[in-house]
Amino acid sequence: MIYTEQEISNIVAAQRKYFRTGATLPVKWRIQQLKKLKEAVIAHEAEFEEALAKDLGRSKVEAYLCDVGPIIVEINEMIHGLRRWARPECHFSGLMCFPSLFTKVYKMPYGVSLVISPFNFPFLLTIGVVAAAMCGGNTAVIKASSKSAACTEVLKRFFAEVFPPEYVTVIDGGHDVADMCLAQRFDKIFYTGSPAVGKHVLAEAAKNLTPVALELGGETGNWCVVRKDADLKDAAHKIAFFKLLNAGQICININQIAVAKEVAEPFLEELKQAFISLIGEEPVSNPEYPKLITATAYDKCAKLADEYRDRIVFGGVGNRDTQRYAPTMIYPVNINEHIVQHELFCPLLPIVPFNDAEVDALMETIADREHPLAMYLFTKDMKWAKRTMQTQQYGGGCINEVCIHMMVKGVPFNGTGHSGMGAYHGEWGFREFTHPQTVLKGSTRFNLPLRDHPYSGKAEALKMKILKVFEK
Repeated sequence: MIYTEQEISNIVAAQRKYFRTGATLPVKWRIQQLKKLKEAVIAHEAEFEEALAKDLGRSKVEAYLCDVGPIIVEINEMIHGLRRWARPECHFSGLMCFPSLFTKVYKMPYGVSLVISPFNFPFLLTIGVVAAAMCGGNTAVIKASSKSAACTEVLKRFFAEVFPPEYVTVIDGGHDVADMCLAQRFDKIFYTGSPAVGKHVLAEAAKNLTPVALELGGETGNWCVVRKDADLKDAAHKIAFFKLLNAGQICININQIAVAKEVAEPFLEELKQAFISLIGEEPVSNPEYPKLITATAYDKCAKLADEYRDRIVFGGVGNRDTQRYAPTMIYPVNINEHIVQHELFCPLLPIVPFNDAEVDALMETIADREHPLAMYLFTKDMKWAKRTMQTQQYGGGCINEVCIHMMVKGVPFNGTGHSGMGAYHGEWGFREFTHPQTVLKGSTRFNLPLRDHPYSGKAEALKMKILKVFEK
C-alpha cells in the first residue's frame, strides 16, 4: 500500500478519538489485550520463524531464542505485574499542605504512540515495544522496517487480525513514510535504530514537543575488554557465540575487542577454535548461519574487510548471492583507526591489543568516545571490574558474560547519549509509556491562614516562625 500524509493523519486521528473514549484506561482491559497478544504470538510462531528465515537466514532455534521466546517472557511479566505497577501511589502531603493530608500519583498513558521498529529483530523490537505501550494504556501506530519485508508483511497481517486499527495498526514503507509519520502530532514516540536517524527523529519530535524514547546502537560501538587474567577459553566461546548471532546485526553486540598483549596470541587461537566449533570451517555455506539483511549491507561489510585484508587472521570470505559473510577477525588494530570508531553491525571483529598494566588508560580512551549501549569485561579481578562498571557510562553490560543482562526480569534495557534515552522491559516499559500525574485532594475545612496576606507587621514574625518549623 502507498501511503499519503492524509491517510496517515486519518489513522492518527482515529486512534486519538478511540483513546479519548477511555477504552484503554481500565487495567483489567489492558491485561485482557496483553493475553490476547500473547496467544496470538504463540499461534503465529511458525509464521514468524518462516519470515525471519527469509529476511535474515535465521534458523528455527535462533528465531525462537532471539525473537519469539523473549516476547512471550516479556508479555508474561506485564500480565503478572501490571496491576501493581498501575496502582496509584499515595503520599503524605506534609505539614505545609495541612489540612490536605494525602496526595495521589496516577500513572496515566500518554495517548497515541508511534513505534518505529528496526529490521534486525523485527518481531521482538516491534511486538515487545507495542506490548509496553499497551501495558501503559496507549494506542500504537507502528512504522515497521522496509528492509525486513517478509517480517513486516507478517506484522501487518498479525496486528490486523488481533486488534482493530484504531487501537494498533502497522504502516510499512521507506524513509519517506517514516517522515510522514513523524510529521504527525503523536503523544509518545519510541524509535529503535541508528544514532544518525535517532537525531532526525528527535528533531522532528521537537516540533511538537513530543516525548521520545530512543534505543540506539551507539556511534562508536560496544567494547569487550579481555584482560590477561581472564579465562581465555570461556571468553572466546562466549564472544564467538555472540558475534555469530544474527551475523553481528545486534545493537548490543561486540563491536571490537581490546585484548591484553600478554595473552593476545593464545586468545586469538581460542577465538578461532571457538568459531570453528560453533559454526564449522565454512560458515558461509552453513544453513544455520544468518545472513546480512541486504546486498548493500553485504557490500559494505565486504568492502571494509578488504581495507583490512592484510590483517585478517580468520574469516574474510563471503557469498554475495546468499548475503552471508564469515565471522572475520582483524588483528592488530590501533585504537584510533576508523574501524573502531563507528558501529559495524556485521560479522567483522577488529581486535585491539593493549598493555594490561595500562588498562585504566584504555578505559579513559573508551570513556572519551560516545557512550556505548553495552560493555563487556572478562577478568578475574572483580574489584577492578566492579569499579569500572560503576564509573563508565554505557547502557548495560556483563562481567565474564555477554548479552544476557537484557534477559533479566525487572531490570531496564536502555542507553545513554549516543546509545539512546529512556528505558523499557517489564515495569520500565510501563513507566516509559506512562506519565506520573500528581493530584492533591484539598479540604474545605480547617484551612490555615498561613498563606494568606498580610505578610508584614505582626503577622510576619509569626508566619516565618511557623514556616521554618514546617520546612524541617
